[in-house]
Amino acid sequence: MDLIESYKEELQLIRKPWTRIWVGAFVICLLLLPWFAPEHVAYIVTIIFIYSIGVQGQNLLIGYTGQISFGQAGFLAIGAFAFGHLNQWGVPWPLGVLAAGLAAGIFGIVVGFPSLRLKGPYLAIVTMGFGIAVYQIFVISEVLSGGRMGLVVNKLTPLFDMPEVIFNYYFNFFIAMVFTLLSYNIISSYMGRAFIAIRDNDIAAEVLGVNLTRYKLLSFAISSFYTGVQGALYGLLMGYLEPNMFTFMESITLFVAVIIGGLASIEGAIMGAAFVIIVPHLFSEYRELVPVVFGVTIIVILIFEPMGLNGRWLKMRLYFRNWPFR
Repeated sequence: MDLIESYKEELQLIRKPWTRIWVGAFVICLLLLPWFAPEHVAYIVTIIFIYSIGVQGQNLLIGYTGQISFGQAGFLAIGAFAFGHLNQWGVPWPLGVLAAGLAAGIFGIVVGFPSLRLKGPYLAIVTMGFGIAVYQIFVISEVLSGGRMGLVVNKLTPLFDMPEVIFNYYFNFFIAMVFTLLSYNIISSYMGRAFIAIRDNDIAAEVLGVNLTRYKLLSFAISSFYTGVQGALYGLLMGYLEPNMFTFMESITLFVAVIIGGLASIEGAIMGAAFVIIVPHLFSEYRELVPVVFGVTIIVILIFEPMGLNGRWLKMRLYFRNWPFR
């Protein structure tokens, strides 16, 4: 929606002075929120931070590269349980989170090989089969999942005698900020342009010199890495892990977040993450209605606003920028 006059301007994260002010004010509000909001609100926003990482990874794969995946729950489980075991072995949390992401990323490369020959619904079915298979393996194997009792994860000790809820809030906020900045850098790089070229027309991209094998597998690896980190952070927040946390519905939830937030949009990924976390809490007494709300919202979005919540936000900004002349 913004008029970009140069490549240098396109590489800037925040292009307009007023945008810098609004973004700065928004970040300040987020930093102050846990001190003034109720604990349950801070806890919900913390989960949004964690989910925003996985949704950004999913958006890099679906929105920017055009590769459909319904196997994210499998990568979530791999990252979470890899971190859980490393945590029990006494591995420091930074190494554990990194290793969890790398473990999921390696499996992402393996799952990504079918993308070299399959597209659309065929690729979606393959990835869905992977997610379901991983879930069943963790259900059957007590060694991997800890059995019925699950896997206990040692939580972080709050610093400066800070309340646990507030400490977890800031901890996940800063990690989410790092991954958000990383996402912006990826899509602004040659790699991101290769992803977009593959999405728009993979044959033309290959003719122009884009290595389809490398960048399709790289897209799966990066997306899976993000999702594995999400699983690790979620386990660290919850303090325990068990297979039923990573059913096929988790894959659907991440997919819904991408569609509702807006394809090929980092801001949309964050909005979509907020949507899929807030709605279940609003319908906590009517949990069976949550899938209905998701389904109806997707239909409405696809019909009236294919660009998702972020597309609607951009149109509102453009309207008020040109007001009263339009």
